[in-house]
Amino acid sequence: MSRSQRLLDLMQLLRRHRYPVTGAGLAAELGISLRTLYRDIATLQEQGAHIDGAPGLGYVLQPGFMLPPLMFSEDEVEALVLGSRWVAQRGDRRLGAAARDALAKIAAVLPPDLRDTLDASALLVGPGQPTVAEDGGLALIRQAIRSEHKLEIRYRDVGGAESVRTIWPFALGYFDRARVVVAWCELRQTFRHFRADRMIALADCGQRYPRRRQTLLKTWRETEGISTQ
Repeated sequence: MSRSQRLLDLMQLLRRHRYPVTGAGLAAELGISLRTLYRDIATLQEQGAHIDGAPGLGYVLQPGFMLPPLMFSEDEVEALVLGSRWVAQRGDRRLGAAARDALAKIAAVLPPDLRDTLDASALLVGPGQPTVAEDGGLALIRQAIRSEHKLEIRYRDVGGAESVRTIWPFALGYFDRARVVVAWCELRQTFRHFRADRMIALADCGQRYPRRRQTLLKTWRETEGISTQ
């Protein structure tokens, strides 16, 4: 087990205990010596963890401490790398650049052993079908979802018929061959799914829609029978 993984496990163990737990108990659960435990606790305290206690008295983690980036496990690092590589290849330009930048920021603060894991990750993203939707359109859709704004779209359906709609976008699905906007459609007064590459034109209406995005998402999942697990 790497030292970073051991520190993460110690933090998680302390979080599970609301009252002081002895050093011997912590060491036994982690499978390490008392000397190593005391050294690891001192390291976490130096990094800003508010751990109260002393040898022979027990230790308790005070609330409010956020795990620093170096506390990622090896599996978490690989998940971040794989996810970032997928977004970099399959997202629009702005989203892809953001994924690469985020990974670079994480790499800059990782300890050497985890940085090596990140650089040497063998989890690759296979080639996929190119998407037709323009980068600017996807960026506008994502911004509308974040700000809970209505969009006016001119849409061409699978049969070629065009219509103008006002929608409340609250989710964007990324599939290999399409990007699908999940929204409430004012015209149909129900939930609808719109392929981004069939949106001939779109514009932010500058109006917030009357329901919260989380509420719409929850109701849509219930309507579609989609589990949140």
